[in-house]
Amino acid sequence: MPNNSDWGGWARISAIGIFALIAIMGFWGFPSATYKAHASAFGPAPSFTNAPGESNCTACHSTFPVNSGEGGITVSGMPTSYLPGQQIPLTVTVNDNNGVNFGFEGTAVDSVGQKAGDLVLPSTTPEPMLLQYGNVGGDVREYISHTVDGIVPTVAGTKSWQFTWTAPARRVGKVGFYAAGNAADGTGGTESDYIYTTSASTLSGTNISSFDGDQRSEPAVFRPSDGGWYSLNSTDGQFQVAQWGLSEDVPVPGDYDGDGITDRAVFRPSAGFWYLLKSTEGVEWIPWGVAGDIPVAGDYDGDLKTDVAVFRPSTGYWYIRKSSGGFDFIYWGASTDICVPGDYDGDARTDAAVYRPGDGTWSIKQSSDGNSFRSWGVASDVPVQGDYDGDGRYDIAVYRPSEGVWYINGSRIGISARPWGVSTDSPVPADYDGDGSTDIGVFRGSEGVWYAVNSSDNTFFIRSWGAANDIPIPNAYLP
Repeated sequence: MPNNSDWGGWARISAIGIFALIAIMGFWGFPSATYKAHASAFGPAPSFTNAPGESNCTACHSTFPVNSGEGGITVSGMPTSYLPGQQIPLTVTVNDNNGVNFGFEGTAVDSVGQKAGDLVLPSTTPEPMLLQYGNVGGDVREYISHTVDGIVPTVAGTKSWQFTWTAPARRVGKVGFYAAGNAADGTGGTESDYIYTTSASTLSGTNISSFDGDQRSEPAVFRPSDGGWYSLNSTDGQFQVAQWGLSEDVPVPGDYDGDGITDRAVFRPSAGFWYLLKSTEGVEWIPWGVAGDIPVAGDYDGDLKTDVAVFRPSTGYWYIRKSSGGFDFIYWGASTDICVPGDYDGDARTDAAVYRPGDGTWSIKQSSDGNSFRSWGVASDVPVQGDYDGDGRYDIAVYRPSEGVWYINGSRIGISARPWGVSTDSPVPADYDGDGSTDIGVFRGSEGVWYAVNSSDNTFFIRSWGAANDIPIPNAYLP
């Protein structure tokens, strides 16, 4: 491999780099990850971040296996969930006490491998980073990486780069930021450099029933007999128990403080009060609603915080108390309708929506672009709305107890039907594998067992958790 010794001194980083010719080949249809990379201190060619469909920098810097050194690479700043158009500062850091110079490359992609949002360089002179584009599997991706002015550590053994990721104008489901870093020995060649890879991700509203905040939904129940909330952590297998509520209360879980962790909350119809036990902001009591109202909690103002809201069948009105301030009153639905709130248009705001069992019609008042009416289901079906195809928009779906079949009309994948469950099961759709897509699942109270199918790899998720009269928390999102 060529040695760029002519560049001299500290600029001779043997980082993630490759010649531009290889990048051009990538655009012409050649898989860039199959080519050896040459060292360059002026920024690597794209498509070596270890993102899906890509290789990493050991394609050239092959002395040591990837992630085999004593250092590492981190991406910090990614929130649990994102808002459309949100500008999110990110920091990539490469650590290695043996490193002389450092480099990196990163890209943001959605669940199907397409470019997600935009990467924005800081206004810095000289410029420590640059932007490029590469082609992976027919999809053009955007890459951010070091330049010759961004390879020298300010502190021995570590180097950080700060930039901004602007989220897409509409939710696109789970977004992953993938990064590869090089801790170079400073000799200018490709040997004896350590390559590290990592990733960070952010969701678009699928993080429900997550009491440990790890982006995966967990088996959790509310037990009316003792007012207890029982959840099983997906991170470490430990469990959490909290006493919050009475037997008459309706569980209304949500992220009321916007920290990415599900909060325990109940609506007491006899008093018209909401009692919130927030994971970071403590206790709050809110008078909102009267006896006969149906709680329809959701993020109606798009601030990543769950809002207190009720539907009043006697009037057909939705009464919404926004966490950002103010109130909304929406006339939408009839007394016999079933409320199915969700973000159907991908703008990060919950839409008022109802399912009419009499004719199987879904009526959605989309917050961004008008109303939508769809026929899907029959009178005996149970609506189970969720983002089953992971594109950031809720899909209309029903569970048919008489058949034990889920009928899903996906906004991206189209129509599907899958048998899962028996007539006495409670549907518990949630994202159990953390891939940004809602998984089909049921809670069998007679056994106290959860049965779900992970959408990421089609494997089964089976857990014993709960008792016969418990209310499964994911089911509480289906008023």
